[in-house]
Amino acid sequence: MKIVRAGSSQAPEPLQHAGPDKLTDETRTLIRPTGFREYDGRWWFGRPGAGKTPELNLMGAQALGMGLGTFIRRSGAGPEIVTGHDFRSYSLAIKLALVCGLMAAGARVKDIGLALSPMAYFAQFALDTRSVAMVTASHNENGWTGFKMGVARPLTFGPDEMAQLRRIVLEADFDLTGGGAYEFVPDFRRRYIDDLVRCRRIGRRLKVVAACGNGTAGAFAPEVLERIGCEVIVLDCELDHSFPRYNPNPEDLKMLRAIRDKVLESGADVGLGFDGDGDRLGVVDNEGRKIFADKVGVMLARDLSALHPASTFVVDVKSTGLFATDPVLQANGAHTDYWKTGHSYIKRRVAELGAIAGFEKSGHFFFAPPLGRGYDDGLAAAIAVCEMLDRNPGSNLADLYRALPVTWASPTMSPYCDDEVKYAVVEHTKERFWTMRQEGLPIAGQKIIDLTTVNGVRVTVEDGTWGLVRASSNKPELVVVVESPVSGARRHAMFEAIDRILREHAEVGAYNQSL
Repeated sequence: MKIVRAGSSQAPEPLQHAGPDKLTDETRTLIRPTGFREYDGRWWFGRPGAGKTPELNLMGAQALGMGLGTFIRRSGAGPEIVTGHDFRSYSLAIKLALVCGLMAAGARVKDIGLALSPMAYFAQFALDTRSVAMVTASHNENGWTGFKMGVARPLTFGPDEMAQLRRIVLEADFDLTGGGAYEFVPDFRRRYIDDLVRCRRIGRRLKVVAACGNGTAGAFAPEVLERIGCEVIVLDCELDHSFPRYNPNPEDLKMLRAIRDKVLESGADVGLGFDGDGDRLGVVDNEGRKIFADKVGVMLARDLSALHPASTFVVDVKSTGLFATDPVLQANGAHTDYWKTGHSYIKRRVAELGAIAGFEKSGHFFFAPPLGRGYDDGLAAAIAVCEMLDRNPGSNLADLYRALPVTWASPTMSPYCDDEVKYAVVEHTKERFWTMRQEGLPIAGQKIIDLTTVNGVRVTVEDGTWGLVRASSNKPELVVVVESPVSGARRHAMFEAIDRILREHAEVGAYNQSL
């Protein structure tokens, strides 16, 4: 790759797709522009037999490092940066390429090695370093890679930062000052685990299934749960980057069913599932019921607002309407703010509002002072669930769930839609709903009473049934969620009404899962 310094009119001409010429693949920077997403970088790196065209090579990762090193210096964050990587066959190589680029731009790298994303965020505090670059594709299938980045703890990049980084990289507007440095920080895993469990010990001997989908969390979750006093039953905790049973994705029904089966077989009090980089949590109760993370959030909000009355919570627009209507939260004086989906958005909003916690339906849980440092951590969320059960010794998790008002909610459904058109499809859907509301036209047989457009469009009708359409921030997909406080039939009616509008676009493909 020809390195071009700042001010040059030449750029390395990043390729958008790899071609059949392997020499070209090895001598040109490959970094598809669409991989710069709303708040993460996410690219298909490739794996044998996948039949998909790579979107990033190691030279592209190096160019990203040069761009990120340039960005952090220009932002005034200082030259220090924490790096880590998840457990995939190629993640270490990608991280080292990134590190080369960072050092060329003068960054002083503190490498914590194999890590969870929240471990990298913790390192920003523990190592007094403002910036972070975590190499992870999170829950995406094997073959994907990605980067979670930030320059102001505990926040990660939003759209503005990603747009600036994208421009620097694609235009090769690098400040290659040199003078970089590299330091490997040994045994940082121990420091992270010790911090998580400090002063956290439950008195109730809970039997807990810890499921990790053979992802990185398998090296962390069992020990953390044992150290707070749980009896741990491990499920797919051996590190295996081929993910032989299912992707480590606690929102995926296949993983949740495996947890359910283990809970019922073992008689466990709770099943806890972690994603590939440990920043998300999925929960199965003692009766084998899959509890969507937004309902877990309502239970945690009830528990926390009893300890901290008049607390503020932030939840994403995919989340249940119970946060606004639950009588226990109302009695505790809790206030809930519905905000944009995405770990970066929720982290930022929690900080802006001084909220005590934030929840996403995808399984990100954020605990701010005095409970945490404000970033998302699946292991911290698992501890919070165990502590909630410990504070309710006369109830099991199924009891706490049944105590919630009943709603009929869908899983998160994700029809395929190419990155280049998905936002236009969402905009068209939003315009259709606005027109229907202005003209007094019903949807799913009822009058529209509210449209929330902070992230895609969430349409609510008279009986409280609602549906959401938004563009995925990480994959070429739309996101569709529906919920009704009335019945499963009303939920299905809302889904069908939304789906009819989406089917006006030939670009919208099949759903990953349905009602």
